[in-house]
Amino acid sequence: MRVNRAWLGLAVLMLPTLLVAMDMTALLLALPQLSADLGATNVEQLWISDSYGFMVAGMVITMGTLGDRIGRRRLLMIGAAAFAVLSVVAAFAAGPLMLIVARALLGIAGATLAPSTLALITNMFRDERQRGQAIAIWATCQFTGGALGPVLAGFLLQHFWWGSVFLVAVPAMALLLLTGPVLLPEFRSDRAGRLDLASVGLSLVAVLLMVYGLKQLTVESVPVVPAVALVVGAVVGSLFVRRQLRLETPLLDLRLLRNRPLTAVIVALVFAGIAMAGTGLLVTQYLQSVLGFSPVASAVLFAPMGLGVAVGTMAAPALARRMKQTTAIAGGLVGSALGSLLLVAVDGPSALPLVMIGITVLALGTGPLFALGTGLVVGSVPPERAGSAASMSETGNYFGGSLGFALLGVVAAVVYRSRMDGTSDSLAGAVAASRHLPASQGAELLHAAREAFTASLHVTGGVAVVVFAGMAVLVLAMRPATRAASAPLPEGARS
Repeated sequence: MRVNRAWLGLAVLMLPTLLVAMDMTALLLALPQLSADLGATNVEQLWISDSYGFMVAGMVITMGTLGDRIGRRRLLMIGAAAFAVLSVVAAFAAGPLMLIVARALLGIAGATLAPSTLALITNMFRDERQRGQAIAIWATCQFTGGALGPVLAGFLLQHFWWGSVFLVAVPAMALLLLTGPVLLPEFRSDRAGRLDLASVGLSLVAVLLMVYGLKQLTVESVPVVPAVALVVGAVVGSLFVRRQLRLETPLLDLRLLRNRPLTAVIVALVFAGIAMAGTGLLVTQYLQSVLGFSPVASAVLFAPMGLGVAVGTMAAPALARRMKQTTAIAGGLVGSALGSLLLVAVDGPSALPLVMIGITVLALGTGPLFALGTGLVVGSVPPERAGSAASMSETGNYFGGSLGFALLGVVAAVVYRSRMDGTSDSLAGAVAASRHLPASQGAELLHAAREAFTASLHVTGGVAVVVFAGMAVLVLAMRPATRAASAPLPEGARS
């Protein structure tokens, strides 16, 4: 009976996990329609799109530790109720500013959900094998949600208005609120102290400035403001680190990084996020602007990336029973490198099959890292610190995604401009310019621009090959200490 209740509780926890991830990407297709209806400027569109992710990234550290202190189920219920209410507010927003504020508040609510769900799993499943399976299912929902968000949005936009993209969360959160108190256990740390507000402020400022700077690098023609944001964010971040190392009960226990396998996994999560976000950004644009598919068709064609992650994460526990976890993670990353290598060869009539196979294999290989690696992170700490460890894993994921969009986006832009000899800044700009030229000149410009963008996809794929291969080597290099990852840390490493 207890096992059945635990698995039913897991099914309930999958709802917020899936929806928080989907909200990250669901607006990619809805943004043009809602911007036209609300009269949003380009700057307002940027904030509508990014304010949610900014606040999730900025608040996840605080919320992970807060759940340890006030109760993980309580925080989850509060966050779910707020998420439902704010989704309705966003759906019926009367103007851009109202939607921006609603999206930012949705981000704060979303930050309560992700670490709470993962931390509760560690309480509900004490058997190591069952916990591994549960974390694999959790990782499947989290990492496929982002890929499936545009697909669901495309379906909704064909039949309803843009507000339906937000309203889809309401019944799911209502179900969580009804069943959560019955199926989910409550857990709080016996050593919970007062929340350090100074640490909260430092972490929020540091993360927001860093994520803002990274994202703006891809859209600012003069990178002075993003560069300043990155420098200030790094300085504030260093102050945050120094404060955490001095506090007896820190907001984020950085002493956990003394565990070498845990550190290797977190680094791998960050860099895998970089490679996946960067390739995802280039592939979705390639499908639309080079191969000529509609946004909805491109979203459907891109779905195998999410399905690949799903299959990889679900298969990870079975792999772990046949080999060491680090071997399974490293082997998966080698597979991701091979998938990335296919993107280097994309061109001509075989372009679409190579893209489809490449992103599927790439995503499939990351499954063991996301499932087993996340399990190593939360399993490396005592149960009362699971929320803090979960927030560390989540922060690594968000930073990796932001870095991927920024760094690989910049690399792709540089390659494109160099191939175009400075005559075009972007493929979208070339497409727009071609409409105002004579047919022959427009066709020539489009051909050159598509060739240049294909070259940038090749470079991005090559960078992803290096990243995944390097992370495989790193994880294997940390393998001698792998057993320590599932054992409690020494007393001096706890806080």
